[in-house]
Amino acid sequence: MRNALYAAGFAALLMTSAASAQTLNVATAGDQNMVDYIKDYLGPLFEKQHPGVKVVAVGTGPGDGGSQKIYEKLEAQNKASAPADFDVVVIHQKAAGTMVQENLLKKYRDALPTGKLVTRDTAANSLGTDVSGYVMPMFHSQTAIAYNPDLIKEPPNSYADLREWVKKNPKQFGYNGIKGGMSGVAFVTGWVAAFGGDGTKLEKGPYDASEKASWDKAMADLKDFNKNVVITPGNAGTLDMLNRGEIAMGPVWVDMFYSWKAEGKLPPNMRLKLVSPGMPGQPMYYAIPQKTAQDKLASEFVALATSPEVQAEGIVKRFNWYPGIDAKNLEGKLDQAVWNQLFADIPPDALAANGKAFPIGPYFNDILETYEKKVSN
Repeated sequence: MRNALYAAGFAALLMTSAASAQTLNVATAGDQNMVDYIKDYLGPLFEKQHPGVKVVAVGTGPGDGGSQKIYEKLEAQNKASAPADFDVVVIHQKAAGTMVQENLLKKYRDALPTGKLVTRDTAANSLGTDVSGYVMPMFHSQTAIAYNPDLIKEPPNSYADLREWVKKNPKQFGYNGIKGGMSGVAFVTGWVAAFGGDGTKLEKGPYDASEKASWDKAMADLKDFNKNVVITPGNAGTLDMLNRGEIAMGPVWVDMFYSWKAEGKLPPNMRLKLVSPGMPGQPMYYAIPQKTAQDKLASEFVALATSPEVQAEGIVKRFNWYPGIDAKNLEGKLDQAVWNQLFADIPPDALAANGKAFPIGPYFNDILETYEKKVSN
């Protein structure tokens, strides 16, 4: 009898434990390193702080296509009035705007303890869509001008300075146009923002199809500029030519730049400059689906992921990405050597001032089309 009661009690205990166990499902767009980051670092850290919780990460693929898959899944479940399979999603800007417009995401950031640590416009504006409160930046990728200080003692501070520098130093600046990778596209969109009129309107809208007519002089100047530059074969091609000394300066992705330096593929003295009025980058966002059954747990996960300590160790130290929160909140959280590496050339205030968003979709397409017609030809 006693054994029977013991067995029954043990079974009840198991059932209670199983019932109390929770799974937090995280879906992330992006490369495999995004999935590995959650599986190997962020998930175990969260589980340690939340006994009985299991974090399960699934990747949906790189680029906007990965975010599109998340959107399609949430849209289908919403139409079926079914709960969301995902509790936290990591998505690109384009999908975030669509999901907010279709009411697929919760407005949660204002209640997040780390929500006030974000200062960049990308937390409120996603390629022209108001996403304020619905997203929390995971990190920011950023473009900047890389240069060789042995060849350039005083790098240009602005696009205007750069234009004059190239006239005096032909074939010493290189970028990859608009077909060889996004660092070149970023440079071109920054040029139009600098010389083509209202840069803020490009980022925030509203869209006016007639606006591109005002870019004629900026594009004509860019065509003249290109006569004195080297068109490189891609993002990596720009870095490779910098490494070999074939060019002295060119636009790069900051995380790629530091990864190449760490791997010994760039001279250790190479430096960066974020010229004014700014160059674009892109965030990845944490968001919470509207129909998750785990909204409290999901908010706690994002709060941990965007805490200064995790942003310092997980985002900056591991990946050379800029943090999703304002970088000034990371002071004292990083080894001085790591801080100096990432922020010595582009300090937090310069990043906040000159780190820009890509133009909204219609303007972005117009810039590429106009470049093809008036610069490439």
